[in-house]
Amino acid sequence: MNYDKFRYEQKKKTQEAKKKQATVETKEIKFRPKTDDHDLNFKIKNVRKFLAAKHKVKLTMRFRGREIVYCETIGVEAMNKIAANLAEDAIILQPPRMEGRQLVMFVGPK
Repeated sequence: MNYDKFRYEQKKKTQEAKKKQATVETKEIKFRPKTDDHDLNFKIKNVRKFLAAKHKVKLTMRFRGREIVYCETIGVEAMNKIAANLAEDAIILQPPRMEGRQLVMFVGPK
């Protein structure tokens, strides 16, 4: 067999494998602990849109300055509220946890 022909066939095989691969994007929604209900509902609507497109969503709550004191109370409470709103559309891949000054939760499509 010719080496060039072999390389050509290998390239074609890898291209076919790439076509059949399912790529999952991770979208990110950022908000703060004092985000109002209307704005939060709007962001939840966007999360539902991302989940309908089969994307994973990273929900990030950022604490600035002295807000970090409320990460265990207001922060986790808000994340649980969001998780309850998304219960029929999503599964929680990673529960809320602190990463530095951010509270992070991952959700994925059902």
